[in-house]
Amino acid sequence: MRGPGGWWRRKSTPEKVETYTRWSFHSFAVIEFFFVGITAVTPLGVRLGGLVLLLVGVHAVVCFATVSRALDWTRGRRPQPVRLLWTLAAVTAAVAFATIGIAERGPDHESVGTAAGAVFGVVLIFGPGIIALGVRGRRWAFGIAGAFAMGACLVLFALGASAPAAILTAVMVLSGGVFLTFAAVFSVWLLNAVYELDEARETRTRLAVAEERLRFGRDLHDVMGRNLAVIALKSELAVQLAQRGRPEAVAQMVEVQRLAQESQREVREVVRGYREADLVSELAGAQGVLAAAGIACEVSGRTPVGLPAGVQSALGWVVREAATNVLRHGDAQRCAVRLGVLEGRVVLTVENDGVVEAGVGGGVTGSGLAGLRERLAEIDGTLEAGPAGKGLFRLTAEIPLPSESLPSESAPSEPIAAVPAVSEVMP
Repeated sequence: MRGPGGWWRRKSTPEKVETYTRWSFHSFAVIEFFFVGITAVTPLGVRLGGLVLLLVGVHAVVCFATVSRALDWTRGRRPQPVRLLWTLAAVTAAVAFATIGIAERGPDHESVGTAAGAVFGVVLIFGPGIIALGVRGRRWAFGIAGAFAMGACLVLFALGASAPAAILTAVMVLSGGVFLTFAAVFSVWLLNAVYELDEARETRTRLAVAEERLRFGRDLHDVMGRNLAVIALKSELAVQLAQRGRPEAVAQMVEVQRLAQESQREVREVVRGYREADLVSELAGAQGVLAAAGIACEVSGRTPVGLPAGVQSALGWVVREAATNVLRHGDAQRCAVRLGVLEGRVVLTVENDGVVEAGVGGGVTGSGLAGLRERLAEIDGTLEAGPAGKGLFRLTAEIPLPSESLPSESAPSEPIAAVPAVSEVMP
């Protein structure tokens, strides 16, 4: 989807959480520069104010870079930015010392002390909070915040500040630093948890596919194992009989031919059963899977009972693919499925409020939909998929009904009923 906000909608949920976390901590650097550094210019004057603005700007830039590198390290994209963390710690300490010097030796005005104190406190709070993003361990993260607070207390006390004033300043720095450190630690934990949950969902999908393949392999083994063993034995027997010139070899080869044809028929039945999907079961399964993923799924319209088997099988595959796409590629909170008959055609509509679908950012291409179109084309059906209004994605499948399957005009139309619950369909 193009237009303002399209780049955000194309992101997956973990990517959105990462972007939100990244820019939340970037905003601290922006706040530090504009609301602390610039406001200090007026009370400190052009000369001292410009110096403080420069120091705060350098600190904000280092914080900005540290946030990016630390979060990349958290996601395993880059090595731990050890040098950058030490640089931020050194810049934080340098700016704090500089503001103390300005407050002690600058103009004797109350506004000067207030402005220098604001810069002093904000820098000592933001510094350890940003450093916590790149530290491997909660104890180290909170220990760094405590170390900055203790250092501030000792420096102030050494410069002649009263013990209550030094302790109060240290407590304020410690409280702010611990709060921001906790926010950093919690944000990193939440970001990792979101990515792990997303990976677990992908793993669950792959396991489901692997389990289905194993089931298909077991079915083929059960069908073909015995017949192939008998064919091998009878072929060996026919060879031995033919070498001896016995006429029974012909009968054995006829039996081998019969077993081969029977095996071929059984394999076709297994494959046909594997490729066919029951619409009622697929609708119930989609409701259950989407509900487990936290997506409300509502199914309404005509009951599938009475529709031709081929139509039900094709629509069952549509429901399966649509539910898979909602789970994999979208960020939906709601999904609505409606089945109806209109002018001799069965119409299945799947609509959700996740615009990123079909694996290509809400487009109408992709191997899954292409396969569905080929399957529907075999029975003269059509498939349409694409955005349907603001934040909506709609997939519509239409299949013509045979004339003998159309409801009689004199007969009352079948009432609209909800699809049976999962517990009523699945064992």
